Amino acid sequence: MEYFSSHFKLGILGGGQLGKMLLYSTRKFDIYTCVLDPSEDAPSKLACNEFVQGDLMDYDTVYNFGKNVNTLTIEIENVNIEALKALEKEGITVYPSSKTLETIQNKATQKLFYNAHNLPTAPFKRFAFTNEIRTAVEHNSITFPFVWKCAQFGYDGTGVKIVRSLDDLEALPNVECIAEDLIPFKSELAVSVTRNEKGEVKVYPVVEMEFHPEANQVEYVLCPARISKEIAEKAKQIALKTSEAFAHVGLLAVELFLTQDDDIMINEVAPRPHNSGHQTIEASYTSQFEQHIRAILGLPMGSTENKLSGVMVNLVGAEGHTGEVVYQNIEKIMEMDGVTPHIYGKKHTRPFRKMGHVTIVHSNIENARTIAQKVKQSIKVISK
Repeated sequence: MEYFSSHFKLGILGGGQLGKMLLYSTRKFDIYTCVLDPSEDAPSKLACNEFVQGDLMDYDTVYNFGKNVNTLTIEIENVNIEALKALEKEGITVYPSSKTLETIQNKATQKLFYNAHNLPTAPFKRFAFTNEIRTAVEHNSITFPFVWKCAQFGYDGTGVKIVRSLDDLEALPNVECIAEDLIPFKSELAVSVTRNEKGEVKVYPVVEMEFHPEANQVEYVLCPARISKEIAEKAKQIALKTSEAFAHVGLLAVELFLTQDDDIMINEVAPRPHNSGHQTIEASYTSQFEQHIRAILGLPMGSTENKLSGVMVNLVGAEGHTGEVVYQNIEKIMEMDGVTPHIYGKKHTRPFRKMGHVTIVHSNIENARTIAQKVKQSIKVISK
C-alpha cells in the first residue's frame, strides 16, 4: 500500500501531546491523518488533516470514526474495545489490537497476564471493590504497606496510592482494584520495544526514571540508564519477552523496578509511545514516535541507537496555579546548549498537569543530568 502523498488514511484515537508528537512524523512523511479526541482544544487538532471531536469510550463514535480510515492506532489506552473488535472484523487494521488493549486496559488482567506468561512482577491480590481490602486486612490475608491501584482509568500518577494503614483507604474510590506488594526498589527503569506484524523487533536503550514524590509522575528520564551492562541486558531481555508474549504491533513501553537485590520486575506496560521515550526525539537516530508509525505500517524500522546521551524533564503545572498558562523563564533555558523545549499546546494549566517537556542532549549523561537540574530550577509553568 502507498502511504506517502496518497489516499491512505491513518486514524489516531486521542489527540493529546502523544498524538501531536506522532504527527511530527506523519507530517514529515506526508501521511494523511485523522484524529479523534473529546476536547475541541486538543493539541493534535492543528497538525492533523481531519479532526473529529468525540468520546473515545463511546462505541458509535469510535466505530464510525474507524470506518473512515485504513489503519487505526492509539495514543491513549482508554478507548472503546468493542468498537475496535467490530472494526477488525470488517477489515480495518487496528494496532495495537483490541486483544492487546483489552488485557492492558485493566491492571488486574494485565498482572494476571504476567503471571500466566512467567513474567516477573510484584505479588498482588485482586479486589472487585476497594472496601473488600478492609476485610482482607482484618483476616490477615494482606498486610501493610501495599500499593493500591485502581484497575481501570488510572493515568499520569492518578489511581495509585501507597497504603500504610486503614485510614489511607478512606479517601480511595470504591472500585475494582489491586493491592500490590510494596517493592523496595533501587530505581525505576523502562525499555521500549517496537514490533511489526512480521514479529521483527527493535529495542531502545534502557532508561532510568526519577519520579516526583507527591504527584507520582516522572520528573526526569535519563538515557542511557546509569546501571551495569549486565542489569541493562537483563532488563532488555525481560522487555523482549514481554513484547513476544503480547505479540503486539507498534511500540510497547515496559516499565520496570530494579530491586535492592538487582532483580527486575515489571511494573506495567503501555502499548504506545510513552513519557519514558520523549528524549528519543533529539537523542536517538529514530524517535519513538516515528518508530511506532514505521512499525504499524510495516515500513522498515530505524536505528534505536543514541546519537548522544539524553535527559528529559517534564514540564508540569506549578502548585497553586490554575488558569491561562505562562512559561516563565523559557528564554533562559533556551540559552543553554543542547536544550530543546517541547510545548504541548494546552492553553490552561493546573497543578501537575503535563504541559510540555524539555530534552537535554550531551556527550556525557552526568553532564546532561546536571543541566537538566538547572532547567528544572529555572523554568516554571504558572498561570497569568
